[in-house]
Amino acid sequence: MSKIVGWISFLLAVGLFCLQMGYLVFHQNYHVEYVDYRLFYWINIICTLFLLIAILLLTRIRKMISCGIAGSVLLTMGILLMISDKPVNHIISLSPDGEQLLLLKENTDQQTATYYRTYYGILARPQQDRLNGTTGEFKVQWVANDIAVITYPTTSGSLQQFVATYGDRGSGYSYYHVEAEIYGTWQGPDIELIRDSEGLRIIENGEMEEFDAAHIRQFGTLAIVLEKDGEAVWTISLDETFQVDTDPSALKEGTISIYKATMEENEPVRLHHQNVQ
Repeated sequence: MSKIVGWISFLLAVGLFCLQMGYLVFHQNYHVEYVDYRLFYWINIICTLFLLIAILLLTRIRKMISCGIAGSVLLTMGILLMISDKPVNHIISLSPDGEQLLLLKENTDQQTATYYRTYYGILARPQQDRLNGTTGEFKVQWVANDIAVITYPTTSGSLQQFVATYGDRGSGYSYYHVEAEIYGTWQGPDIELIRDSEGLRIIENGEMEEFDAAHIRQFGTLAIVLEKDGEAVWTISLDETFQVDTDPSALKEGTISIYKATMEENEPVRLHHQNVQ
């Protein structure tokens, strides 16, 4: 039995060693990182423990020597883990259906945050999207299983929104403009959205706000953020029931959601096209 455990431990140690070598190659060539940089040190520690067990069970090397060597490696890894504490704040959130993982890494010294795409659960690659002037405070709201809205205050005192999108409402092979797709009038509780030839207007509790193209930012093919005076005001997203149609006069199938920019707790409001019963 001890031999079996020893060989299993040895194979696990070899597997983890190969994982680390592969990570170093991909990190150097493709800028791939672990979701949490501390994983690199923890994997080294686990690999050393498995190797120690294998040596103790499969060889005749004295236990004192084996434990001494392993202890030195573990101590080194522990020290490196502590002194390599980077000024990084991880913002991680799992989608409601468990299919998508949102990852932002904030450099607290530079007050910037980088958006990452994750692969295979533990690997991530930085995207070009960068949040500037961050203060370490972030509010994450999944408005759909494939749309996450991050609301955050900046060092300049403004409130901003960033949208991470992971899906598509069309064929997946072509780009489309969310603003054009929501042409028409959409209604929800105490709020109305109108997109017509005059622009985009939102009426909430009798108060109207207008937004022109210069103050609308699109994220992926699923959401837009409406801005006013340099701040985010609303995020409009296409729900999973929404069907993209190139004909602006066609009846819209499905719903959209509107989410107000605020650091207070709030929920997205679902809007229905006025011609859909």
